[in-house]
Amino acid sequence: MKILIVCTGNSCRSQMAEYFLKSFDPTLEVYSAGSKPEKRVNQRTIAVMNEVGIDLSKSKPKHVDIFTTETFDYVITVCGNARESCPVFYGVVKNRLHMGFEDPAIATGADKEVMAIYRTVRDQIKDQFYQFYLKIKS
Repeated sequence: MKILIVCTGNSCRSQMAEYFLKSFDPTLEVYSAGSKPEKRVNQRTIAVMNEVGIDLSKSKPKHVDIFTTETFDYVITVCGNARESCPVFYGVVKNRLHMGFEDPAIATGADKEVMAIYRTVRDQIKDQFYQFYLKIKS
C-alpha cells in the first residue's frame, strides 16, 4: 500500500499524518509533500509529535513534483482553511481523498494557547488517520 499525503508547506499537518500512518503500520509505504514546501518542519510540530513519541527532527519538507512519476494507492490532501487551496497531484492515483484540518501554523496568541491548538490538530489527525487505516486494512 503506497500513500502520499499532500498539503501546501509540508511542514505540519502532512508530516503529522505521514508519521502517524507509519506508526500504525510500518509495512505501509507513506510519504508527504507540499506544493510550496517550507525550508524545514515546523518546530512546534516537532515538539507536539515528540510528546506522543514520534521524532520528526530529521524529517524534511519535500516538493510534490518529486512524486509525479510514481503510482499511489491513495493521495490524501489535508488542507483545511478557507484561505488555502489544496494542491492537486498529477501523478497516477487509484484513490483521492480529502481530510481537512485547520492549519495550526497560523494560530496566534500566547505560546501556551498556540501549543494547545497544535495538540488539538495533532490529535484530530491521529484519530482520523487511524480510522482511515482501519478501513484500508479491513
